[in-house]
Parts: sequence; structure tokens; C-alpha cells
Amino acid sequence: MAELRLKSSRFRAEREADWKRLENLLNRAEGGAARVLSDEDLIAIPVLYRSALSSLSVARATSLDQSVVDYLESLCARAYFFVYGSRARLIERIGRFFAHDWPAAAKACWRETLASAALTAGGVAVGMSLCFADSDWFRAFVPDDLAAGRGPAASAQALRATLFLNPHDQHQIQPWLSTLATFLFTHNAHVALMAFAFGFALCLPSALLMAYQGCMLGAFLAVFITHGLGVEAGGWLVIHGVTEISAIILAGAAGMRIGSTLAFPGERGRLEAVAAAGRTAATLMGGVLVMLFCAGLLEGIGRQLIQTTWIRYTIAAATGVMWLTYLYGPRPRRNGAAHG
Repeated sequence: MAELRLKSSRFRAEREADWKRLENLLNRAEGGAARVLSDEDLIAIPVLYRSALSSLSVARATSLDQSVVDYLESLCARAYFFVYGSRARLIERIGRFFAHDWPAAAKACWRETLASAALTAGGVAVGMSLCFADSDWFRAFVPDDLAAGRGPAASAQALRATLFLNPHDQHQIQPWLSTLATFLFTHNAHVALMAFAFGFALCLPSALLMAYQGCMLGAFLAVFITHGLGVEAGGWLVIHGVTEISAIILAGAAGMRIGSTLAFPGERGRLEAVAAAGRTAATLMGGVLVMLFCAGLLEGIGRQLIQTTWIRYTIAAATGVMWLTYLYGPRPRRNGAAHG
């Protein structure tokens, strides 16, 4: 036992100076002073970390004092997160997401986005044509709770009342519209999440869901068009729909990204390819949630306060240009950016 204590004391005495230096540098970095560390200190930390790992390995192998082993394990864990972990602050990571990561993910998924948009547009065309030919198709595409009385049997006056607030009945209609807006936002958020989640099943469920959403939208438009309210219904829809439908399309694209990579991983291994696709898709879904939040504001507030059709179309056009420019417009390259 005395010999073991002697070996432990010698072992610690020979290496403790390096341990203390590493600990001091980590304390400074963790205290928010990483920016003022010298180049020499930054270069020294990985070297000291590897030395501490070697000491920990020796300490474990020779059954030295357990306190030494515990100290080295704690020190090495702290050094590991400094060397290999992200040191960006939360505000920096949020800024990087909006400035680079989200648009980059959208650009990476442009093929899937086009496919998702084409399926939605095709669904709109099918839904409209079928409902024009036979109004009974409306019930096949639109659930009763979502229709909320806006079906083929409704009068033009009743349908118009759902598009514009009547100043004399505003106190009665506005609470109903607020409830409807909340329901539609919740519904579309669920659709977006399902479109993303179903992508793991080789894209097919996501593709079918996008087509079905298009059919539902086409059925709604067909009802208003047959009652002479097509332009007004379009304005009512697009003021928030440009943002909300775009978000759902991107969610479908994120799901398809994973599903297509799972089916066709390319030159990389399947697990590696799917992991990379998952990171891109997850980043894109983070942006989808932001878009759904913005759509919720437009749906619950802007659409009720703005009662002029041409202003609704103007806002829709402005938001469309904004999203296209933001997500797909050119931007400066990131210098020395690290992706984790």
C-alpha cells in the first residue's frame, strides 16, 4: 500500500503541472474568456488534452489512487467538449441558422421541393376538375369539421360571409374566425409534421399526402368559384396561404429527402447518407416551423383585419417574393464555417 501511494505521488508530481495548466485554460474559456486566449494557448489545449488522456489511461491501467482517476476523467471530459464541441453561443447559433443553415438546407432540397410542389399543384387541378364535374366529390376530399359549412350546398351570401367581416356582425363573426384560424393552423402544422415523418417510408406516403392536400384545396376553390367568389376566395386564401402552403411543401420535401436517400444512398454507405440527409431535413423543418408561425399570424390577424381583396393579393405577392429571395437568393459564402 505504501509503495502504491508512492507511485501515485510520483505519477502526479511528474504530470500535475500540465493538468493544472489545462484546467486553468478551461476555466478561462468556460468563464467567457475564450476570445482572449492567445494563439499559443489555443494550440496548447489539444496537446494538453491528449496528454491528460494518456495519463488517464495509465492511471486506470495501474490502479492508481481513485481520486486521481476521477480528477482526470472530469478534466478530460471538459477538454473534450472544448476541443470537439460547439463553442458558439445560443444567439450566434440562431443567427447562423437564419443567415446560412436554413437557406442552405432549402437549396439542397430543391429537387424534392419541386416534386412536392408539383404533387400539390396536381392535386389542386384534380380536386377542382372533379368537384366541377360532380359536387359530391367535395365530401370525399374535405372533412365536415374542416368544411365548417362552406360546402356546395351553402349560399353565395353565406360563403361570402366567411371571407369578409360584416361591420354590423363583427362582434359575432370575429370570434368564429379566430377559432377557425386556430383550427386551420393546427391542422396544417399536423400535416407538415406528418409529411416530414412519412418520408421515411420511401417517400410514397409523403407524396400521397401532398397530393391529397392539393385535392382538398382544389375542392374548396371549386365551391367558391361556382358561386362567383373565386377571386375573393383566392385573396382570402393567399394572404396566409403563400406562407403556409409553402411551409407544407417544404415539409414534404424534407420527408422526401430522407426517403429518397434511404432508397438511393449513392456512393456513401446507407447509414452515413441517411444521417446527412436527416441533418439537412431537420434544419429545413426548423424553418418550416418558423414559416407556420408567420402564417398563423397572417391567418389569425392579418386576414381578419384586412378586408380588401387587392390588398390581400398584394401582401401575398410580397410574402412570396420575400420567401423566394430569402431561401433561394444568392448570399455570401461562409468563411471557415464548421458544420457539426
